[in-house]
Formats: sequence, C-alpha cells, structure tokens
Amino acid sequence: MEQMSFFDRSVPRPLAARLRPETLEEYVGQSHLLGAGKVLRRLIESDQISSMIFWGPPGVGKTTLARIIANRTKASFIDFSAVTSGIKEIRTVMQQAEDNRSLGERTIVFVDEIHRFNKAQQDAFLPFVEKGSIILIGATTENPSFEINGALLSRCKVFVLQALKTDELVGLLLRALKDVRGFGGQRVLIEPKMLEAIAVFANGDARTALSTLEMVVLNGELDGDGTVTVTEETLEQCTSRKSLLYDKKGEEHYNLISALHKSMRNSDPDAAVYWLARMLEAGEDPLYVARRVTRFASEDVGLADPRALEIAVAAYQACHFIGMPECSVHLTEAVVYMSMAPKSNALYTAYETAKVDANTQLSEPVPLVIRNAVTDLMADLNYGKGYQYAHDTEEKLTNMQCLPDSLLGREYYKPTEQGAEARVKERLEAIKEWKKRNMRN
Repeated sequence: MEQMSFFDRSVPRPLAARLRPETLEEYVGQSHLLGAGKVLRRLIESDQISSMIFWGPPGVGKTTLARIIANRTKASFIDFSAVTSGIKEIRTVMQQAEDNRSLGERTIVFVDEIHRFNKAQQDAFLPFVEKGSIILIGATTENPSFEINGALLSRCKVFVLQALKTDELVGLLLRALKDVRGFGGQRVLIEPKMLEAIAVFANGDARTALSTLEMVVLNGELDGDGTVTVTEETLEQCTSRKSLLYDKKGEEHYNLISALHKSMRNSDPDAAVYWLARMLEAGEDPLYVARRVTRFASEDVGLADPRALEIAVAAYQACHFIGMPECSVHLTEAVVYMSMAPKSNALYTAYETAKVDANTQLSEPVPLVIRNAVTDLMADLNYGKGYQYAHDTEEKLTNMQCLPDSLLGREYYKPTEQGAEARVKERLEAIKEWKKRNMRN
C-alpha cells in the first residue's frame, strides 16, 4: 500500500478529486449510456462487463466510470497510464492479473490515453484480453478507429462519451457547494448566473468546472462570520475572461449570432470574424456556430456559390474532429468565405413560399402521371399512365405536369443573377421557354 507522509495529509485534495463520484447515482452525464434501461447501465448492473473503450473529450468521466464499474463488479482495479508505461510495465501488470485470476478474482485494467500506446504495446494486451485474464477498459480522446489496433479494437466495445451539457455542469457545481466533501461545511454566496458562466467556460469538462469553482471560492471575499462571497470581478480574474459572463441561453447569445449572420450577409468579413471571436472566446460551442454557418450557406448564398455549403460542412466536421481552440481557424475560413461569396436567398424564399401552399393545400392529389403503379389495381386506375422518362428525349425534357391542377403555373424558385446562379437562371428560363413551345393542347 502506498505510504502517506505527514505533509501529504496536510495538503487537501483538489475539489474534483474529493467529489469524484463513487456510484452510478452520483455520476453526472452520459444519460444516453447510463440512463434507465440503457445498454451500459444494464451491463454494469447485471455484472456482465467485458473489455471496452471509452471515447470522449477530457473531463467527461472516463476514469471515474471505470472506477465505478470496478466497485460494482468487485474486481481488482489497476490504473495504468499510457504516457509513463512501457512493455515492461505491461508485463508486470499482466502477471498481477494472472495471479488475481488464479485466486478467482477478476481484474479491470484501466488504460488512460490508450491511443498513446504504439502497436507493440497494444499487442501486449491482446492475449490476456482474449483469454479473459483481464477486462480492459481504455480511455481515449482520439478516434479509436484510427488509434487502436484492429485486433484489439475488435475485442472491445466502443462507448462514445459526450461533453457534459451546461445544465449538467451547473447541477454538479450546485452539488459541490452543498456536499460536505466540497464546500458544504461553509457558507458560499455565488449568483446562479456565475455558476452558469463557469459551466459555459468549462465547455463540457467537469474537471475544469470544479477547478474553476474551487478557485473562485478560495479567492472570494471572506466576511467576519466566515461567509465567502464570490463577485463578478473575482470570477473574471480567475478566468481571465470578461466575456465569460456571456449567457448561451440569454439575449446576448442571440445578439451575437445575429451580428455574425448579418455581417456575413452584408459581405463584411472583418465584422464577421470579430463576432465569431466574441462567441468562441466566451465559450460558445463551436459546433453551434458551425451549424449556423451551414444554414447561412444555403439561406443566404445558395446556388450563387454552391461550394459555400461544402465549405460550411467541412468546417463543421473539422470542429467535430478537433474541437477548440484549434478549430477556430476552420470557422474563420468558413465565415470569411461566406462573407465574400455572392449572395442569393432564392432557395430560402422558394421553400418559404412553397411551405405556405403546402400547409394550406394539404389535400392536393399527386397527378396520376407521376404516381407509381406498384400494383395491378393502381395500373387499372391509371397510376403512371402517360409518364414520360426525360432521359429518353433528346433535350432531357418533357411537357409533363408535375404540380397539382390548383397550383399549375406556380413559381417558387426564382433565381437571381448573382454568381453561379446567373447560369442557373439562364438554364431555367430556357427550360420554361421550351415547355411553353411544347405545351400539351
């Protein structure tokens, strides 16, 4: 057993360590895996745990969940770091697991940052996983498909852990203030909006949230009766971010995304990048920004520059792969591209106009000519009768009627002459002229 010195005892453990959950009931987040009836919870409660990989961002509870599993299954738990361990250490641990097995005790080997192991190190685990000497639980922030050997990965179930939601982090912070393991033994005054700001700042990371709370409480104003008051100034100093007070659900959130959207629409890249930075530096989820930019690509650019949507989707994927702060440059690229692209809202107005008709004329029948006759009865009822296959014609056009009779002649899409959409407009006008000339009598 590890010896503890007098000085070790005198130094309190960090808040995140003191509040580490010991049961599933205390665990925060991952309801998609651990909610009532969910797959991982059922495996844990039925004690049918097998080797698995936890993939998710930092601070979401990968190590904690492994320890909870070990406690529930009454298995020996060996915490193993891929950063400091080599083949020799792996063999030592495997021998310990074999000894435990001979005594009828299961061993869970938890490997943090398993993606840092090279192929030879990962292969060293393989025979012990295969014969059941160990239950391997690996934790990684990287995509296991690329970082874990195929042979080892095929013997492990991958569970994707998600960044904690803001409300989950706020709940965790409230518990830290009430729990005797946290600040439950003293009176701490901190406004709810500050807890929300800390949760936003933590960006899904429970460890960061608790460490930040601990810092602001320790640096709060201490009254004569022992009450600690946390001020906005303390919060700003401890995080070095005045913009932290930005509320992702409040008015300022919508003001800033509106400013970004309208700056791009007004072809002002400087303003757009500024508002982007305001949001990201305040702790906004980069995927939220990427989703809004993707919407902009079709709503405000559309076919004036079809590449805009490709750029936006690529930026979203980049944000998903690497996260903040690195993905800020990808979002900047997308925002500047949108700002400089030719603008057209023809797709947006087309849908909005069609939506009105769709909602007010819900019972309009599909013209018989473009219905599918999938049964003999349908064929007898003239489903598909007179259908013309456009590819059989020289012009790749037909004069078939595809709108209901009541909407005949209705025009929804009205292309502009901006950018590439000018060619689309020219093409559409030519199609309409051909159809007029070849209109059925």
